[in-house]
Amino acid sequence: MKTMRKGDWKLIQELNRSIILNKIRLDGPISRIELAKGNRISPSTVAAAVQELIREGYVTEIGRGESSGGRKPILLRFAPDNHFLFAASISNTVIEVAQLNLEANILRKESAPVGTRQGEGVIELMLGMIDRFVTETGSLDACIGIAVTTPGVVNVEQGVVYYNSKLRLNDVPVKQLVESRYGIKTWVENDTNSLVLAERRFGSYSSFANLIYIMVGNGIGAGILVDDMILRGKLGGAGEFGHTSVNRSGIRCECGNVGCLENSVSWPAVHSRMMAAMASGRQTLIHDLTDGDFSRIEPAVYKEALSREDRLAMDITEEIAEHLGAGIVNLVNLFNPGAIVLGGNVAQDNPILLHKVEEHISRYAMRILKDDLVVGQSSLGDDGKLIGAAAVVLQDLFQFSLT
Repeated sequence: MKTMRKGDWKLIQELNRSIILNKIRLDGPISRIELAKGNRISPSTVAAAVQELIREGYVTEIGRGESSGGRKPILLRFAPDNHFLFAASISNTVIEVAQLNLEANILRKESAPVGTRQGEGVIELMLGMIDRFVTETGSLDACIGIAVTTPGVVNVEQGVVYYNSKLRLNDVPVKQLVESRYGIKTWVENDTNSLVLAERRFGSYSSFANLIYIMVGNGIGAGILVDDMILRGKLGGAGEFGHTSVNRSGIRCECGNVGCLENSVSWPAVHSRMMAAMASGRQTLIHDLTDGDFSRIEPAVYKEALSREDRLAMDITEEIAEHLGAGIVNLVNLFNPGAIVLGGNVAQDNPILLHKVEEHISRYAMRILKDDLVVGQSSLGDDGKLIGAAAVVLQDLFQFSLT
């Protein structure tokens, strides 16, 4: 159980340092006097904190600004390239590892398919990839940490992946494994939690303190931000949106439930419906787009057929929108978010699906909760999961914690 830190002098120093660093990052170039006035912190406290931040390489002086009477002030700017972090994103199909600066800009990255690996094999693949990054980097003095994100139930405090059914990850002490291997502070987080944090901090949804990110890809999950705090639940399992039931007469899921949303709208479910329809002789543009090679059917092919108003793709999209929309209406009525963000390889760059989901929400969500609701696509691009992993580390660096 977490305990609240008492308000000692060191606590106050950490708070002031965090406030000052974040202010420089967001509003720089900025002077010491502006930092003191704008945050009601004494000039001597600001001077001491800034001196420490300059010494550690987080802040740099860039010259003098305009004078408002008296000496021209020295301006300060955040220095994101003096430090870096490593990010590892585990998904059900691929692992990505990257080195990023402190603005979540990717400096280099690598990816590898998960293939048939499960359990220990998945972790070994990830560690081998990080090994190469560490070896090629040389000195790790400027590394502020390593972030690992994965689908499933994650205990953030302990850094343990409790449960991921598809990858057979059960009670895996990822934080301990990584920290003992590299001697670098490590964070472990659920992937959709990291993505909602990244959309809030680095994406187009920075004005929404109540935000829900929904992953619609090889699996289904939701990251839920309530009053700027990630909703985790008792064991870290909040947001298992894909394992909410939308069809009580549906098939039994590997989680034990019946009619899970994941079995209706995830890419494996969509792919299976396409294959079944084509095997029964259904005419579709997908034949032409893949030259009859069904092994080439992937999300981009489905979305291309949909953009050309292929009847099979349209029918499947109607089904996805109905089930996904019903689930999202429940989220809207439960959490009253300011915005819903859709990401993942099924929903990203899929304006037709987005429009149909919006229609469903407009038709069925409570009127007062839907009137100003923003529904949009992820703004993070193809590297969203890596940016999300970086956001976990950077949130800890820039946002002061009382725990």
